[in-house]
Amino acid sequence: MDNNNSQPRKITYVVVGAGNRGSVYSLYGLENPSIAQVVGVADPSEYRRRVFLRTHKAQNIPEENVFTDWKELAQREKIADCVVIATPDSLHVEPAIAFANKGYHILVEKPLAVTEDDCKRIVQAVKDNNVILAVGHVMRYTPYTQKIKELVNSGILGEIINVQHLEPVGYYHFAHSYVRGNWRKESEATFSLMAKSCHDIDWIRYIIGEKCTKVSSFGSLKHFVKKNKPKEAGDATRCMECPLSNDCPYSAKTLYLNKIEQGHVGWPVSVIVTREPDIESVTEALRDGPYGRCVYESDNDVCDNQVVNMEFESGKTASFTMIAFSKEMCTRKTRIYGTHGELECDGHSIKHTNFQGQQMSTTVYTPEAKKDTKMIGHDSADWYLMDSFIKAVISNDPSRILSGPDETLESHLIVFAAETARKTHQVVHTVQKESN
Repeated sequence: MDNNNSQPRKITYVVVGAGNRGSVYSLYGLENPSIAQVVGVADPSEYRRRVFLRTHKAQNIPEENVFTDWKELAQREKIADCVVIATPDSLHVEPAIAFANKGYHILVEKPLAVTEDDCKRIVQAVKDNNVILAVGHVMRYTPYTQKIKELVNSGILGEIINVQHLEPVGYYHFAHSYVRGNWRKESEATFSLMAKSCHDIDWIRYIIGEKCTKVSSFGSLKHFVKKNKPKEAGDATRCMECPLSNDCPYSAKTLYLNKIEQGHVGWPVSVIVTREPDIESVTEALRDGPYGRCVYESDNDVCDNQVVNMEFESGKTASFTMIAFSKEMCTRKTRIYGTHGELECDGHSIKHTNFQGQQMSTTVYTPEAKKDTKMIGHDSADWYLMDSFIKAVISNDPSRILSGPDETLESHLIVFAAETARKTHQVVHTVQKESN
């Protein structure tokens, strides 16, 4: 509230899915106890529930608000103002609709859902129940993005003609999540453009500020296939038994076991175990579980590289590239070309080159993200998203949400269209271009 004479009421929320993303979003209540408090959690894993409750010991989550299944929570009378849904991608739609029908305000981790129909069902449910919806398109919320948006909207670049945007996923991140991990198979999760890059497509749409009218796309699973397995690996199907385990860039031994030996128990090590991460539990996971498999012997089927080309209403164009094979992990690179200048953006700083005047001039902006938070993922965008969501609920002002139902549905439909274009080798029209 803006009224200086009254204190904003404390917003309560429950977390459905206590994995990496749900746990991160839960930290907002710990860091801002005067306005937000976690009062419940639902997760099928006893280990994740135990870690979550230990983290939130100070908030005294009552035992009756700890659930093994979100359906148990949904059957109860409403126990909080909001729910954060961070279940696996394919399991977003049912809880989102159920909690919307209960009157909970909702934050859903991206993607909203993994089919067009399910995305539309969630959007309809939140509108029918008049609840606030935010989606984890965290990239919109950073000071970095907001500065780029400010510069574009100011007209200092003239008319925007083209945007080029790159997401370097990171070679080991891709191997962890999209070759061995939860997002390795489209049938069990979704295609990699949706799972990894739906918020990049959303970001491009947000920066350009126009509807996308048509898309084309190309991509494939190029490298992580059996034919590319080094001959020196022989018949080994798991890294722990492979003679190349100390040299292969995708070695599970290097990625997980070496880290735990160095005392690192966070991501990605924490993801692969079902109990406290230590030498024994990690070794067991690599011996028996999916994260110990050779990347050339896994059952993965999602693209490890993809490009998307877009045209917008006024004729502006944009291209997006997702690539697995990079040193940097998720540090996006963007170039924005306008008639009066250009922006070169490296994920941290923004270099503006002005074409106007007798000589070109250059100005560099380095927006500072919030530092006093443990929610540092995505350049502290996780904190900015939660802050916007909680304050939108406090003030009953959905305009604080930068990625609400309509914006999210529109950008998701672009992603679905891009994947259709890739599979059918066609240009796909998303909306009809208005005639002049």
